[in-house]
Amino acid sequence: MARMGPGGLRGAIAGEAARLMYEEGVKQYFTAKRLAAKRLLGRVGGRRTRYHPQDLPSNGEIRDALLAIAEYAEGSGRTKRLFAMRVVALRAMRALEPFEPRLIGSVSTGHIRRGSDIDLHVFTDDEDALMEHLKALGWRWETERVSIMKGGAMRDFLHVHVQDAFELELTVYPRRDLRFRPRSSTDGKPIVRVKAHALEALIAEEHPVEWQRYLTDGSLPELDDDDEDEGMRDLSSWDGLLCPDDEDDDPEMAPTAEELALDEGPYDPLPGFEKT
Repeated sequence: MARMGPGGLRGAIAGEAARLMYEEGVKQYFTAKRLAAKRLLGRVGGRRTRYHPQDLPSNGEIRDALLAIAEYAEGSGRTKRLFAMRVVALRAMRALEPFEPRLIGSVSTGHIRRGSDIDLHVFTDDEDALMEHLKALGWRWETERVSIMKGGAMRDFLHVHVQDAFELELTVYPRRDLRFRPRSSTDGKPIVRVKAHALEALIAEEHPVEWQRYLTDGSLPELDDDDEDEGMRDLSSWDGLLCPDDEDDDPEMAPTAEELALDEGPYDPLPGFEKT
C-alpha cells in the first residue's frame, strides 16, 4: 500500500483527489474522492478494500489540497493569471449589466488554478433577450441545460459557455432568485456573489500596480504557453498517490447511501456539482 501522508488515510485521499482534479482533469469532487480511495486502497486477497464514509474527505478538504498544489506548481504565474481573469470578469460584467451579473467562485476568492474559468450568475426572466444581447456583443457561446435537485424538486438551469481570453460560464437564474443565494457544496455556506463595483475595489486592493498600469494603457499581462509554463514546478515530488488507474465500474465499489449523503446538498456551480 502506498505511504500515507499527513492526516492519515483521510488526508492521503484528499491529496490524491486534488491531484486527480489538477493533473487528470477530474471535474467533480465526488468522483475524485472515490477514485482516489480506490487507487489508494487497491485490492487485498483479490478483492477491493472498501473504504468507510468517514475516511472520505470533505469537498472543502479537497479544495484546500487543490489550492496547495496550484500554489506549489504554478508560482508567481498564478498571481498574474488571477489579475487577468479578474479584469476579464469585470469587462464581462459591465457588458452584461442589464442582467445583474454576479461573480462567484475561484476568481473572486483567488483560489484559481490552471483550467479555472470565470463563473458568473446572471438574472433574467427572458432567456431570448439574453441570447440577443450576447449576439449584439459579438460573443461566441454554447449553451447546455443542467438538471439538479434543489429543494426536493428537479430544476433546470441554463448554462452559457462564452469563449473569451478565459472561458466565461454564465448560469442563468430567474430575477426572483436575486433575493436568494444557493449554498456551496464545498463548505455549506451561502455562495458569495460579487457585484462589479466590489470586484473593481478588490482588484485595486489586491493588484494595485497592475491595476494602475491597466487604467493607464489598458494592457493585461501576456499569458501565452511560455508564460503558463514559467515557474511551473515538477509535481513528481508531490506526495500524491500515482497508482495506475483501475476500472471505475467495479460493483463492489458502488457508493453506499452514507457516501452519497456526504455529497448531497444544493446546487454549486463550482467543481463538485453532479449533473443528472
